[in-house]
Amino acid sequence: MAHQPVLYKEIIHALQPQRGGRYVDCTLGAGGHARGILEACAPDGLLLGLDVDPQALALARETLAPYEGRTRLVQASYTTLSDQLKAANWDAVDGIVLDLGASSMQFDSPSRGFSFLHEGPLDMRFGPHATQSAADLVNTLDERELADIIFRYGEDRDSRKIARAIVNNRPLHTTRELVAVIEKVSPRRGDRLHPATRTFQALRIAVNEELAAVEKVLPQAVAGLRPGGRCAVISFHSLEDRIVKDYFREQSKDLVNPPYEKIYEVERSAALKLISKKPIVPTDEEIKNNPRARSAKLRVVEKV
Repeated sequence: MAHQPVLYKEIIHALQPQRGGRYVDCTLGAGGHARGILEACAPDGLLLGLDVDPQALALARETLAPYEGRTRLVQASYTTLSDQLKAANWDAVDGIVLDLGASSMQFDSPSRGFSFLHEGPLDMRFGPHATQSAADLVNTLDERELADIIFRYGEDRDSRKIARAIVNNRPLHTTRELVAVIEKVSPRRGDRLHPATRTFQALRIAVNEELAAVEKVLPQAVAGLRPGGRCAVISFHSLEDRIVKDYFREQSKDLVNPPYEKIYEVERSAALKLISKKPIVPTDEEIKNNPRARSAKLRVVEKV
C-alpha cells in the first residue's frame, strides 16, 4: 500500500487552498499532495504539476485523472518554474509546494539505483535531464573529488577512506557492489544509520545537482506568488533545510541602510512573512507508519 505523502495534512493546512485558487506542485511524485490540494480548492481551483521523472508523471496522471479539467501536468524541472508559469499564462499563484529529494517511489524501484537495500544499477537520476549517473561519478572521478562529494553532501567523516576504497575497487556498476566496498572500510558504529546511507545521499545530490536546484527555485517561487500566497517546502536533510531556512529568513526582513544621523532608510521591504518560525515536523504516528518521514522538516512562508 502506498504511503500518504509526508506531512500531507500539514501541507494542506499550510496552503489553505481556496475555491478558484491557482496552485503549483513543483514535485508531483505520485500526485498525493496535488490530489489533496485539488480536493480542497474544488470545484474550480486549478493546479500546475511539475516533475522531471517520467515514471512519476505517468503515476500522477492516473491519480489525478478525476480532476483532468483542472490540472496541467508537465515533465519539467522545478528550476524552470518561472517559464512554466508563463507557459500556463499564470501571472501569479496562491500556493506553491516543494517536496525536495527522492520520493518513496524512486527508493522502492531497484532499477533506479537510489537505495542501498536493493540490487540495481548505480543510476540515481531523477529524470533524463541529468547528464551523469552515479556510476559515471563513482568510476571516473579521482579520489579527492569523490571524497569531497561524500564529505560535502553526505557529511560522512569516513569520506576519504570510502573514496579510496571506491577507487581501489573500480569499476563498480551495481548498488550492492558499492555497498560491499563501503561496509568493508566503514563498519557500523552503533549508529542506527547504515554505513552506506551518507554516500548514497551524497551521490544522489551530486548527480541531480539538488542543492543548486533549490537555490535556483526559491527566488522564482517567491516571485510567482501573489500577495497573501503561500509557499511550503519540505526538506529531508540539513543541507537543503539550511538553504531554505536562510533564504526565507533573509526575505522576511527589511533591508535597511546604515543610519545616517539616526535616520533609517529601508532599501528593500520584506517580501515574505514566516508562518512557521520553527520547522513543522511529522507526528510520532506518521513516523511509525512511514519511517522515511522521520527527517522531514516543513517551512512555510506567505508573500507580503
